[in-house]
Amino acid sequence: MPVAHRIYAEALLQAAKEKGSLEAAREQFAELAGALESSPELAELLRNPQVDAGAKGDVLESVLGDADESFRHFVSLVAEKNRAGELLEIHTEWERLLAAEEQVLTVELTTAVELSDEEAAEIVGKIEKASGRKVEATRDVDPNLIGGLVLRAGSMRVDGSIRGRLDGLRNELLARG
Repeated sequence: MPVAHRIYAEALLQAAKEKGSLEAAREQFAELAGALESSPELAELLRNPQVDAGAKGDVLESVLGDADESFRHFVSLVAEKNRAGELLEIHTEWERLLAAEEQVLTVELTTAVELSDEEAAEIVGKIEKASGRKVEATRDVDPNLIGGLVLRAGSMRVDGSIRGRLDGLRNELLARG
């Protein structure tokens, strides 16, 4: 992640915290990122080096609608510094910083069969209790696991699957053989 993306994301985070508008900034930045993702033409216009930074700022101003003045100022500054084409990347860094600020743990939960919402909530609750942090989990199904689950959080991987246990036993047997 380029340093510039982090600098802009941190600046917005600090400004929003100081003004008590963190939730508003979160919602408005998510809406803007959604607009950029759903409109390839808009994203391409903002990335086009032949389009004047002022024109990009004007386009963004019209997209922002009734956004908070602080957020408008942030987007205007990004456009003025000729970084409007990098708003999606800045948003990604912003989301990462917010998660760290709120001590949110992002985990990927992979199971052999689809979990019900209740089962997933129970597992997430146990992770939250053990970690002391709020957990946001994505769920995936991999029938090759046979049973159990694999939990991934950042670079940490916990394999409680039957496939993982079988592989471990196989490796142990091969090491002794």
